[in-house]
Amino acid sequence: MQNNVLILDFGSQYTQLIARRVRELNIYCEIHPYHKIPENLDNFKAVILSGSPLSVRNEDAAHPDLTKIKGKKPLLAVCYGAQYLAHFMGGSVEPSSTREYGRAKLTTIHNHTDLFASITEGTQVWMSHSDTIAKLPENGVCLASTDDVKNAAYRIEGEQTYAIQFHPEVYHTTDGKQLLENFLVHIAGVAQEWTPAAFVDTTVQELKDKLGNDKVVLGLSGGVDSTVAAILLHKAIGKNLFCIFVNNGLLRKNEFDSVLDQYKHMGLNVKGVDASERFLKALELKTDPEEKRKAIGNAFIEVFDDEAHLVEDVHWLAQGTIYPDVIESVSVNGPSVTIKSHHNVGGLPDFMKLKVVEPLRMLFKDEVRRVGKEMGIDPELLGRHPFPGPGLAIRILGDITAEKVRILQEVDAIFIDGLRKWGLYDKVWQAGAILLPVNSVGVMGDERTYEKVVALRAVESTDGMTADWVNLPYEFLQETSNNIINRVKGVNRVVYDISSKPPATIEWE
Repeated sequence: MQNNVLILDFGSQYTQLIARRVRELNIYCEIHPYHKIPENLDNFKAVILSGSPLSVRNEDAAHPDLTKIKGKKPLLAVCYGAQYLAHFMGGSVEPSSTREYGRAKLTTIHNHTDLFASITEGTQVWMSHSDTIAKLPENGVCLASTDDVKNAAYRIEGEQTYAIQFHPEVYHTTDGKQLLENFLVHIAGVAQEWTPAAFVDTTVQELKDKLGNDKVVLGLSGGVDSTVAAILLHKAIGKNLFCIFVNNGLLRKNEFDSVLDQYKHMGLNVKGVDASERFLKALELKTDPEEKRKAIGNAFIEVFDDEAHLVEDVHWLAQGTIYPDVIESVSVNGPSVTIKSHHNVGGLPDFMKLKVVEPLRMLFKDEVRRVGKEMGIDPELLGRHPFPGPGLAIRILGDITAEKVRILQEVDAIFIDGLRKWGLYDKVWQAGAILLPVNSVGVMGDERTYEKVVALRAVESTDGMTADWVNLPYEFLQETSNNIINRVKGVNRVVYDISSKPPATIEWE
């Protein structure tokens, strides 16, 4: 526990990327809101202050108490954090004459040791701010500048306190990872010992201590997250784990049977429950995305409550919740804006007496895959594309009907099978089809048609926090479009989504 890093979140959507970059260095870190600093700071060897959409000059500016951190622990302040130290500790921050956003180059680096070791002038950085540091804080020493930003980086003499105006966590900052390594490893002395093997050993022991001889029910989905969670729990409690795979009627074509078959040889105790009608009834006439998510979440809980009562003396419900689910659903880990709710985040209702255990709650998707590989899980399963918990319900825009589900299942199967046939599946992080709430005029066999439009979506990503659309071959898209229109009754138009995240999310709802 002595080699953890604390990231204080001031509400930046980049905060999660800081955590990703830190963990790429095999260093464990946690994000906490700036106004809820952990009491036991002995657990953290270094601290990073994130950026923020706010200005330090605003009346409602985030103003944490850093008396137990600054000058006492190695501290790296990023963007808003750098301006915060200047504004409140003897320096000054003023509005920029022009908004400084995008690529810039460090034209001057005054010291190539410590923070900028192995980094040379001309390296590209990413700026994202409308204020600038006009005067450094007390005992501040400038470390680097750009053509437009004199105080692009500085340190505080007599302390292990460093501040940078740019964002080292984003891809566009060429030497961002090197800078973070310089700070965490060489300045703060944090050991790089947080590996998949270490996570498995630590988590299995924690689960043993937490669960003892209690029985646990786990909702399997056939995806990476729930499978890795199941294997971790199986290692910890063995036969006391009861896995349930629910058919919510919103799965991909033939997925219920194929997933059950997939688990036969994994040593898990798995029960399949077909609750299709229950879920579809709960979704009747609902068109709002959040209402649909909540309806599915409620139905999911009701099904598990029913099934849990069939397991004698069960005390826990396990879920494959991962870090992006938590970050995007609630502001528990910082004041970041809520993007969307997740059906498996936020606890259980009072009537359900089970406690929740989430062994993957602090992992990003790529980390889950590495942990699964460490435990010897089939690479084909680990390489499976993410599939949303609410299933096809959030890929059908508008109300949900059995016929719409059938149409989308057929379209999705053609798309995914095509990706496999063309050798593209493993080059895509996630792919799926969306049924749009519009009809379009078409012509088939000299007859006018007025049928559904579907959109295809394929993205490249690491963990789903950011994503770029994939430039699939025109020949593939042409073949896929023809197959969908010719084989799926009710569809006469196919479009391809070329939006990246941000600004668009991966799913349409």
